[in-house]
Amino acid sequence: MSSEHPSIARFRESHARLGGTGEIVVLPDAVHTAALAAEALGCEVGAIANSLLFDGGDTPVLVLTSGAHRVDTTKVAALVGVNRLRRATPEFVRTHTGQVIGGVSPLAHPTPVPTYLDRWLERHPVVWAAAGHPAAVFSTTYAELVALTGATPVDVE
Repeated sequence: MSSEHPSIARFRESHARLGGTGEIVVLPDAVHTAALAAEALGCEVGAIANSLLFDGGDTPVLVLTSGAHRVDTTKVAALVGVNRLRRATPEFVRTHTGQVIGGVSPLAHPTPVPTYLDRWLERHPVVWAAAGHPAAVFSTTYAELVALTGATPVDVE
């Protein structure tokens, strides 16, 4: 019997089913910020893909943004066709992703979530994103992230 956290196991299964090729790493401590993740992985903060779930008027909107950026919610709301993007509550995040804030992955959600990808991440040959738990991450590329998630590339700033 595996002692792996159930959300990491769900991510691992989804990642494999979708053909993900990157490495899944479980760090010794949670990395709730892009800066902490970059430090733990030895990479630039800009190569961390933060998975930010917003409430677009009861509709979830997932924005995968470079750890070096802040999302201009007014701009992105207009791009994705909602009136406004609000910070999602922990309950909203868990309902729509099955994961907790700080560990939201781009994959393995109970139902598909409209996803948008920060074009800036394309500058990095390797991108790291959460793997369903605050201490788990996975490596990928920009192109693979688009393929795995079906994300629409956008400029978030």
